[in-house]
Amino acid sequence: MYAPQILIEAALNGLMTGAVYALVALGLTLVYGVLHIINFAHGALLTCAMFAVWGAFAWFGVNPYAAMLAVVPLMFAAGYGLQRAVIGPASHGRDDNILLVTLGLSIILENGLLAIFRSDTRTLDSAAALDVVEVGPLLLSAPRLIGFVTALAVTALLWLLLNRTDLGRAIRAVAREKLGSRLVGIDVDHVYAVTFGLGCACLGVAACLLMPTFYVTPRSGAAFVLVAFTIVVLGGMGSIGGALVGGLLIGVVESLSGLFLGDSLGQLGIFLIFILVLLVRPTGLFGGRG
Repeated sequence: MYAPQILIEAALNGLMTGAVYALVALGLTLVYGVLHIINFAHGALLTCAMFAVWGAFAWFGVNPYAAMLAVVPLMFAAGYGLQRAVIGPASHGRDDNILLVTLGLSIILENGLLAIFRSDTRTLDSAAALDVVEVGPLLLSAPRLIGFVTALAVTALLWLLLNRTDLGRAIRAVAREKLGSRLVGIDVDHVYAVTFGLGCACLGVAACLLMPTFYVTPRSGAAFVLVAFTIVVLGGMGSIGGALVGGLLIGVVESLSGLFLGDSLGQLGIFLIFILVLLVRPTGLFGGRG
């Protein structure tokens, strides 16, 4: 049996990791909430952002947290451009076409990264990855603590954007009624592109928070998006609050499962809690009934 201090440290570190998971899921659930489609290119776009952070550090010596100033706008612009120039036109207004387009985009991005960077594993050679913060008798990972605070701040900013700005009102109007929004003069195609861009911007933030303690290969994003899909369904499809709470819950469960079952079986607890929640509430923790 583990000492209480070890259990508390594991739970807190899991909570902080879960906040970054929630950030990845936030982009996924935002796109689903407005465009009503699952973005299969989400993982490949996260990998692109992680390589951008790695490149900024390896080639220019830019701190991964400072790289956020460039990577986040770059990812927003990439998401906006992809929606306006590729996904929107290629889908011809059909949701099933969008799924196929994003799946194809995922394959192209992953193989493009593989051709450029090969399959080598890349990490940031930074001593800051091992920094810890002492909170009384507890030792917490400094990068995870920074990730936790940043993820909460980004979630709060996104909530304010959606609920306190004209752009946010337009996004919520399009999410609820596309045809009605078009009739009252809202540029639906622009709103779609902005939403997709915001989802990619969340990936840019997540990549900057992940890279100090994680590695990147052309397939790295797939592992995080598998967890993100679980979080989105667990929290409720399209719910921003559900993505945050679901991410925090998944982080704690994964950390404690890894402590008791070992790292190789750590994610087993994620899918057990996922099944249990959906047995009790099929729409997810914050999902509405259809």
